[in-house]
Amino acid sequence: MSEIPGVKPYASEDLTYMSYLKIEELLHLQELKSEPPHHDEMLFIIIHQAYELWFKLVLHELGKAGALMNEKKVLEAHHFVKRSVEVFKILVPQIQILETMTPADFLEFRSRLQPASGFQSVQFREIEYFCGLKDPLYLKYLEKVPNAKERLEKRLKDEDLPTIYLRLLQKLGFPIPKLDSSARLESDATAKGQVMAVLKELYQNPRKHMDLYLLTEALVDLDEQIGLWRHHHVKTVERIIGFKMGTGGSQGASYLRSTTSKQCFPFLWEVRSLL
Repeated sequence: MSEIPGVKPYASEDLTYMSYLKIEELLHLQELKSEPPHHDEMLFIIIHQAYELWFKLVLHELGKAGALMNEKKVLEAHHFVKRSVEVFKILVPQIQILETMTPADFLEFRSRLQPASGFQSVQFREIEYFCGLKDPLYLKYLEKVPNAKERLEKRLKDEDLPTIYLRLLQKLGFPIPKLDSSARLESDATAKGQVMAVLKELYQNPRKHMDLYLLTEALVDLDEQIGLWRHHHVKTVERIIGFKMGTGGSQGASYLRSTTSKQCFPFLWEVRSLL
């Protein structure tokens, strides 16, 4: 029998691709609820499980970026924000795979999912909270989901990325006040004016602080990609179920459409109007 050069038979105790990635366990996590099993439910489950894995990575990378920003390591932080942007660039077209389901096929098993809903994705809420969209209302709906309330309450209390960014500006010597939260800009006109003046100077002279400019634009990229994901999500829902109520009790596409105008870094969008 011919052999592959340099490759030896694996011993039972060796670390393998399958054991390292826990492939066997992973491939048994797709438990269909439909009776009899509907062909497209496998697609539905895998798409959403893949989303949750990507969400886990985004939280991992943005957490690292925030820690580096606290240490004033601007270019290193930029690297991990850009990685998160690239993840979202995958997530946007990935949702279109769901559009290969016909509305009739999805309705064959949709009722089996109730009251489960993407509305209950704790990791996506964590991404929102860490990116500054801290709406405590979600705690009310997720308090019975195991560990959800504790995780989201911690995110509410912890620093978010917009606040870390503004503190970075202050640490780098820019003339802005120390802010305990980016939300303060909504009520403190003086502080907001100082921040906007600094950002205006940064955007008018990007070469003077190129590392900071690149990080700032990466945060705008992230905000944009999250917005694009929301938009594509809405269109996919409308295409498959129209304006039916969501399985979790939300208003479905109508609710999702109301979220598409959210911005994580509104001050980074607003500065463009001042140039």
